[in-house]
Amino acid sequence: MQSPSRPLQGILWMATTGLCFIAVTAVVKHAAQDLPAAEAAFLRYLLGLVFLLPVARTLLATRIPARDMAFFAGRGVVHTLAVILWFYAMTQIPIAEVTAMNYLNPVYVTLGAAIFLGERLALRRILAVVLALIGVVIILRPGFRAVESGHLAMLATAVLFGASYLFAKPLSGRHSASMVVAMLSITVTVGLAPFAFAVWVTPTLVDLGWMFLVAAFATAGHYTMTRAFAAAPVSVTQPVTFLQMVWAVLLGWALFDEPPDAFVILGALLIIASVSFIAWREARLRRTVTPPSPATKI
Repeated sequence: MQSPSRPLQGILWMATTGLCFIAVTAVVKHAAQDLPAAEAAFLRYLLGLVFLLPVARTLLATRIPARDMAFFAGRGVVHTLAVILWFYAMTQIPIAEVTAMNYLNPVYVTLGAAIFLGERLALRRILAVVLALIGVVIILRPGFRAVESGHLAMLATAVLFGASYLFAKPLSGRHSASMVVAMLSITVTVGLAPFAFAVWVTPTLVDLGWMFLVAAFATAGHYTMTRAFAAAPVSVTQPVTFLQMVWAVLLGWALFDEPPDAFVILGALLIIASVSFIAWREARLRRTVTPPSPATKI
């Protein structure tokens, strides 16, 4: 028997999720400037492993088929690259631009589902994808300003996070959420290690404290997101995720001297409109191919 929907609880949990992920963004923006991106990402995941201790015994006792291990490993590879690029982008471009371009994840998943999972891509969904890409062009404004390495990193990040979700999609049907999250944490930590050691800079205790705070906020965000999905349908919680754009603009303006950019806001609104339409169509068709926006976060 399906549990009854609790829309208000779902909205509150998702609003809290947004605040947690924006806190992650703010801490990385503030504290990761002096560490190589790969090392900062590695420390975030390594320190975050402490949050797996309560379920460690259960995880160790679980047998995983070879096919699923290959899927977990594949997801770990693409997620590792995505996390490195995201940490790099955070140190290079404004928070609002990172947040706006992060909304592209569900759009890329929609395309990936059509290409790799045989999902039918109707004309209206194609138009929604085109609208999102127009939003990207407005944000980047190639020819009118320099497209920086951070922008290119975020474009690749969104693609890789989308690929990570496509790997996770079949796994979530065969394993518990805690197992899927735990395997991601372990494989990404292992995957980041060689990249981190190649550029290693001895971190200070303050650096370690900040990265542990990133891990804590990220873990809390995934927990509250799970509670939001349990309380209410995605069609209820998805619109709340777009508050992150508001928080990102205000945070960048207040703390990092990044004044609001009308073109970034306009581009973000087009991407948000595209993602909202795709989510609404899938809710109408009772499909869950495309992830809600926070589901691909670090």
